[in-house]
Amino acid sequence: MVKEIITYPTQMSLEYGIDVRTFDEKLFALLEDLKDTIKANNLDGLAAYQIGDYHNVIVVKDDNGEFIELINPRIIKHADKTVEEETTAYFPGLSAKVARYNEISLVYQDRNGQDCSLQAKGKLARVIQRKVDYTFGGNFLIKLSPEEKDLFEKKLSSGIDNAIAQECPTTFVRDKFKKVSDIIKILMVLILIVSFFVPDETKATLWNTQLFASMGVVGFDIAYFLYGMYEARIYKHCTSCQIGNFIGTVAISFIKLSLLIILSYFIM
Repeated sequence: MVKEIITYPTQMSLEYGIDVRTFDEKLFALLEDLKDTIKANNLDGLAAYQIGDYHNVIVVKDDNGEFIELINPRIIKHADKTVEEETTAYFPGLSAKVARYNEISLVYQDRNGQDCSLQAKGKLARVIQRKVDYTFGGNFLIKLSPEEKDLFEKKLSSGIDNAIAQECPTTFVRDKFKKVSDIIKILMVLILIVSFFVPDETKATLWNTQLFASMGVVGFDIAYFLYGMYEARIYKHCTSCQIGNFIGTVAISFIKLSLLIILSYFIM
């Protein structure tokens, strides 16, 4: 029977899983429920914890897509720790970079209570480790580095998994528009200074140049504001990506431009 998978924000029990002591029809039914739920959701594996049963029971798919039933599993050996991107059904649609061992050895029991052992590598090893986390009342959050955990919590709050929900970049495209606007204003100041040392007939040409330059400033300031709004939608957690910052920056630029135009008008 396909069971409902517990997902965030529903809290899972923090208690350790209970070892299976009786290998009976209830256990067999649990194993079949896990398989049905894995198939229905196209998953690589499930722990009983994830469907609300707190026994130490895991079902995973091997590299050939065949089911492996792991009852009371214990990892006894591991090697070759690596960091890879992982997903889990508890946090649907989200991923995180998790450090796990690429090779593990474990002991477990089969559905008849017989002691077994298994050596797993690669993807299978990581899936088993992730499911074992659930038997200890945890999920992959307990394996994340502080930086990765902080990033994942931002993903949780935004509901976005890709790199754009990440950290603020050190530079923004919008700042390039602002830089050009500032350069034009500096050139306008230089033109204003030059106007003191040229004849009156030349001042008319300089005045027209100032007007043309002012249109450039307005254009680049508008581009700065519009692209800033676009970046604000992308980098939702950046304090520098707030509409108030953009409005303030453009307002200051317009004030400076207005002063330059007024001075140029009276001097030229």
